[in-house]
Amino acid sequence: MAVLKVIEVLSNSKKSWEDATAKAVKQASKSVKNIRSVYVQDQSAIVQDGAVTEYRVNLKLTFEVN
Repeated sequence: MAVLKVIEVLSNSKKSWEDATAKAVKQASKSVKNIRSVYVQDQSAIVQDGAVTEYRVNLKLTFEVN
């Protein structure tokens, strides 16, 4: 039953997944210049008491080295 609740919380948090991914890309672009492409390799979330408390987004960046 707890697994179903986690799935429900995550499935209702689509906007937050988008926000987490956008934030990760923005942070990456501050430190890595000349980014050519960004791929989301993995996403995970921490769920406590029926709410998402933390999102984790792992990115794969392709960039030019000058």
